[in-house]
Amino acid sequence: MGVFQILMKKKELIPLAVIISVAAGGASSFAVYSLRNKTDVIIDRKKNPEPWETVDPSVPQKLITINQQWKPVEELQKVRRATR
Repeated sequence: MGVFQILMKKKELIPLAVIISVAAGGASSFAVYSLRNKTDVIIDRKKNPEPWETVDPSVPQKLITINQQWKPVEELQKVRRATR
């Protein structure tokens, strides 16, 4: 039996199928929107192969920051200078 045949036999399932379809469509469209239009998510490895290099340490990212001071790590700065 196909899905439509079951829905035609049991008409009380039609609202449930519509609600589930709308929820799945909304969730998938929001996922596509988040991947394409949000700047927090980077999925393009060809244009920006090292996205961590462009992170501004003075701007807190999506972390819980309670009285936290951002300062550069000295060892990382030495490695960055040595590899350039």
